[in-house]
Amino acid sequence: MARPRVLALILAGGKGERLYPLTRERGKPAVPFGGKYRIADFVLSNFVNSGIYALYVLVQYKAQSLIDHVRNAWRLGGLPDQFVLIVPPQMRWGETWYQGTADAVYQNLNLLLDFAPDLVAIFGADHIYRMDIGQMLAFHQAQRADVTVAALPVPVERASGFGVMVAEPDGRLVGFEEKPASPPPMPGDPSRALASMGNYLFTREALVDALLEDARRSTNHDFGRTILPELVPHARVYAYNFLENAVPGIQSHEEVGYWRDVGTIETYWQAHMDLLGRTPKLDLANPQWPIHTAAYRGPSARVIVGTIEDSLLGEGCIVEDALIRRSILGRGVRVLPGAEVEESVVMDHTTIGAGARLRRVIADRFNLIPDGARIGLEPAEPRQGSADPGITVLPRGPTRAPA
Repeated sequence: MARPRVLALILAGGKGERLYPLTRERGKPAVPFGGKYRIADFVLSNFVNSGIYALYVLVQYKAQSLIDHVRNAWRLGGLPDQFVLIVPPQMRWGETWYQGTADAVYQNLNLLLDFAPDLVAIFGADHIYRMDIGQMLAFHQAQRADVTVAALPVPVERASGFGVMVAEPDGRLVGFEEKPASPPPMPGDPSRALASMGNYLFTREALVDALLEDARRSTNHDFGRTILPELVPHARVYAYNFLENAVPGIQSHEEVGYWRDVGTIETYWQAHMDLLGRTPKLDLANPQWPIHTAAYRGPSARVIVGTIEDSLLGEGCIVEDALIRRSILGRGVRVLPGAEVEESVVMDHTTIGAGARLRRVIADRFNLIPDGARIGLEPAEPRQGSADPGITVLPRGPTRAPA
């Protein structure tokens, strides 16, 4: 079966309000992750590694940081169908932001019509995962689907935070409800529900027809709340089980179907901890499916003297007679003598002063932590709705460099 012509629309306009203050000056997809990446690098890498090179990135709130990052990190070959381009809101239908995920695509319908793809991939930019999208494409074609939704079984007690699907044995949907109060369990598995990952494949015709119909009416203009529930009764809408996706190079110790919505400080911190240990749940050392990002032009990391235990150090780090334990240090971080850093995420170009002690701290970029500082040794005040009060967040430091 011939591979279809695919256009990807990456929805990267999220505010990320629950990640504040990390999103004080940037949108959620631009938040650094893993010592050298941005969150958006994961979805972009999934497409490029899958051989899909036509990508429009739809941005909205506080977009300059992501614009700068994509300009520096994502330069493809220059052929007409190979590009990663940022698309800011065009305000085509009035002086308003996008009114929902479907409205974001509708307002850029000209890009889709000009490219004339067979299929359109609509994916979010704010999750941490690896995925071979080619396998989802093959499933979509084999089922002769109008729409395919990437799906992940989740514990039923957590499913009310997702779009929840009811599927027949072949994957065809017979029900879709966005964030239901009482999620229906999967047939034969009352402990789990089938959740939407917010990633969709549409045939061009099905997508254009659905968007035009949705635009005529007063709705939420959202794929999960409006488009999909209305398509399920009369269109061929299928769920693709993400647990069946086989990415090359995945190690046996990694969590099957690793996917995290790092939408809160706690989940963001925990996803970093998942990168550590001899058997990390998500192992970034995978040359067969690399996560791409901007090249760093500084020197290699240097440990002059010190103790490093179960940690990741970015390029250009300098550790001088310090203790680093179960932590992720970004690029250009400097740790001065006598400092101790434990279970922390320290972003690029931060300096940790002599004798300072950090425990369970997330320090945004360009911080200057004073000599002898004690941060996180006492439990932090719990945030609203948080079950874990033990993480201290330091906002981005004072600099005019890009966020």
